[in-house]
Amino acid sequence: MSAADLAWMMTATAMVLFMIPGLALFYGGMVRSKNVLNMLMMNMYCVGVISVLYALFGYSLANGSGGGFVGNLTAFWGLKGIHSAEDLVSVFFSMTFACITPALISGAVADRMKFSAWAVFVPVWSVLVYCPVFYWVYSGWMHEWGVLDFAGGTAIHINAGIAALALVLVLGKRKGWPTEAMPPHNLVLVTLGGGILFFGWFGFNGGSALAADEFAARAVLNTFVAGGAGMLGWLAIERIRDGHATSLGAVSGVVAALVAITPAAGFVGGLAPVVFGLVAGVVCYLAIQLKSRWGYDDSLDVVGVHMVGGLIGGTLLGLFADVDAFSADSGADFQEGALFGGGWGGGALIWDQLVSMAAVLAYSFIVTYLLARILDAVMGIRAEVEQEQVGLDRAFHAESAYTD
Repeated sequence: MSAADLAWMMTATAMVLFMIPGLALFYGGMVRSKNVLNMLMMNMYCVGVISVLYALFGYSLANGSGGGFVGNLTAFWGLKGIHSAEDLVSVFFSMTFACITPALISGAVADRMKFSAWAVFVPVWSVLVYCPVFYWVYSGWMHEWGVLDFAGGTAIHINAGIAALALVLVLGKRKGWPTEAMPPHNLVLVTLGGGILFFGWFGFNGGSALAADEFAARAVLNTFVAGGAGMLGWLAIERIRDGHATSLGAVSGVVAALVAITPAAGFVGGLAPVVFGLVAGVVCYLAIQLKSRWGYDDSLDVVGVHMVGGLIGGTLLGLFADVDAFSADSGADFQEGALFGGGWGGGALIWDQLVSMAAVLAYSFIVTYLLARILDAVMGIRAEVEQEQVGLDRAFHAESAYTD
């Protein structure tokens, strides 16, 4: 890497790290006031435990050349052999992705999961689910197939979204849901957190180019355009169906679109990000309506936004991947989408995308469900009724976000 590349990558990494308190505020504003500190703690805890775990052996599992199911456990144990600036910044950048992925799941279990159970779930899930999936996508069999995932649509968003569904099925519904109204307690925090996420996502997607180059510039531009289109799509369908456009809907549309463009950010051009954003804004809005019909209590719509948004992005990428969107000297070399000459038959990108996403859905759901069942049997994962009533802030942290 040149000095400019290193400077960009360290800046992008700091932006991704900043996304975690942004996510905490985004989620924290959406829960009831008696649980806001618990939500902040669930998110920030991921930074503490995963950074240490990743330095010990997580980076080795997710990135070491294992040639099989997961990376080599001892290749980079304790960051052994990590000396060059390029290697150090690679660990730094990869570590922030590992931290934010389980944090995404926290929104689904808001208001009712024991913090002690969350403290155990996060590192175990990261080892059993996150590290293998990340390895498959960027070093393992999916990478060898030619599957595309520029910044983590499959490895992060689909993975976390389906894990959230498995966890809430074991955890059960919040007391009073869905008959009792549980509106966001502070939409100012939601908007502030959403704005921080939007800002950080430029580092999330742009940094995934691993250089200050045309891929990074394309990714940043696509991220911006998709986010705007997602807001418009969500507000339009919300206005048509509910008769009003809300500030929560505006921010939710941006986040849904950012999720969708993540796997494709450096692989599409032209007006493709508008399509990604509009489709994500509309479809993710419709997807979150299903939780009441199907009876799963995904508190803050992690399944409807992250899993569905990731599936939208990965599928549309199979259609819109376009090598011609880049200059001849960019070094662009990847399978093209079905709409740009890649074809529809066996071995085409669209099928590779669908198979890879299905594999992650199945693996992440099964392992997460079993892990949740085991933790529930061993230590219990659900807060007591009295704790849920008084609020998790006081019950688990002996604090309150607001004073009378």
